[in-house]
Amino acid sequence: MGNRSQVMRLLTATFIRSCKKQRGRPKVADSTDAELTGGQLLLRTLVLRRLLRRELDADEKNVGLLLPPTVPAVVANAAISLDRRVAVNLNYTVSQDVIRSCIGQAGIRHVVTSRSVMNKLNYDLGVELIMLEDLRDRVTIADKVAAAVATYVMPASLLTRVLGLHRVRDDDLLTIVFTSGSTGEPKGVMLTNANVASNVQAVEQVVRIMPTDVLVGILPFFHSFGYTVTMWTVLSLDVKGVYHYNPLDGRQVGKMCRKHGATILLATPTFLRSYLRRCDPEDLRSANIVITGAERLPPELADAFEAKFGHRPAEGYGCTELSPLTSVNIPSSRLEDASRISLKEGTVGRTIPGVLAKIVHLETGVEPGVNEPGMLLIKGPNVMKGYLNRPDLTAEVIKDGWYVTGDVAMIDEDGFITITGRESRFSKIGGEMVPHIKIEETLARILGNFEEGLQAAVTAIPDAKKGERLIVVHTSLPRSPSELCQELAKAGLPNLFIPSPDSFVKVDTLPVLGSGKLDLKQVKAIALEKFARTGTAETEDEGC
Repeated sequence: MGNRSQVMRLLTATFIRSCKKQRGRPKVADSTDAELTGGQLLLRTLVLRRLLRRELDADEKNVGLLLPPTVPAVVANAAISLDRRVAVNLNYTVSQDVIRSCIGQAGIRHVVTSRSVMNKLNYDLGVELIMLEDLRDRVTIADKVAAAVATYVMPASLLTRVLGLHRVRDDDLLTIVFTSGSTGEPKGVMLTNANVASNVQAVEQVVRIMPTDVLVGILPFFHSFGYTVTMWTVLSLDVKGVYHYNPLDGRQVGKMCRKHGATILLATPTFLRSYLRRCDPEDLRSANIVITGAERLPPELADAFEAKFGHRPAEGYGCTELSPLTSVNIPSSRLEDASRISLKEGTVGRTIPGVLAKIVHLETGVEPGVNEPGMLLIKGPNVMKGYLNRPDLTAEVIKDGWYVTGDVAMIDEDGFITITGRESRFSKIGGEMVPHIKIEETLARILGNFEEGLQAAVTAIPDAKKGERLIVVHTSLPRSPSELCQELAKAGLPNLFIPSPDSFVKVDTLPVLGSGKLDLKQVKAIALEKFARTGTAETEDEGC
């Protein structure tokens, strides 16, 4: 097992071996009907590596990518990693200023993209762009011959040495993933080869990845789940990956899953609602393991999904700083020992191999008893190297090797973790901690229409008398604010947990991030703008 662990840390070398092993078998495909065998994937990656070396400066370490999850994006990421450079996938759903901030923080000189992407964005990124379409005409006979010999003739061990991959160390950076900025300015999370490899190896172990598996890649590569689990798991293991650029395009995702016989689907509840509405039952019938994250999975949604597609989704947990997977519920069908407890609904599962979790009291730091809430801390090989150029922020969240998640949780007697809230999603009103998520979940149960997704989000603004004031930002609702407040009281919520009827703000749609998560920063901005106009809110420095 020790040798296997060491080999897995060298992801690029593992990628080469995997492609050679699957030389004649389909390895990656996407919704544009592009499909490559393992041999074709390695060959194209080696060709692109040679082309990029002629475009990039010799000392250029961090390379930007602005591409949706497709076969070309997989090839581009692999090519940069095989050249021992750091791939920085940029978020194409944010503003030009945010992207330029990320480019500046990472010292990026070139961004690999496509004309179709840039035509849609119409951004000026302030750096040189490398268009994938333009590189096709620059491929020489020498490029093709060298790549073909390396792919089909040269042993994997020799190719690894020729590319200098044997000099790659565990703590060398593999990627920089910028946080979504849902609660503040994006930060560059530095993930090493060992970080990502530990996650890939854990996925292989807990999910029992098989050569017959087909993993669906709908999460963007600027999202750590997309980068690690849906891309590097495919690149490193004997499994096929199929990709689509828009996770909310239910019809196309369903069509692709049916065509390729998808077996593993990683998504958010928001995405599952789209598939529930737009996919035929046979589209996702083969997807025997469906894992959700980023937001709570409502039981009603799990019931409806299982009734239509025959498989019940389960929850997992992770965050960018943890590479990202930390814990997961596993259906019994994927267990060697079916008698082992592997899933508890309402929880986010148990930690993956090699990862530890503990709870500490929010104020005292003392570890409470079983099933007692507190701050969730994580320790293991998946903990990031740190925030890019921000040792101060790194020191705030990594203490004695433990990463402070910012999530409030409980751990039961069997080691299953239940997330009860996020520290930044609590308000201190009248000396009591008021959880925004609990109010949102109660409102969701009252409204009942779970297929429509989140209809009301709770945030808070400063209040001169109480410290903070709860605000509900919502779309069209079937009941008045007064009626909803009465229903919240009937549901048993304390008075402090119930917003006043004049604290409701209607919007056309709730803001979400490219990852499908609620954009908390924008929700708060909406509340502040609304009530600043009425003179009921003070200015606030939101911080991180």
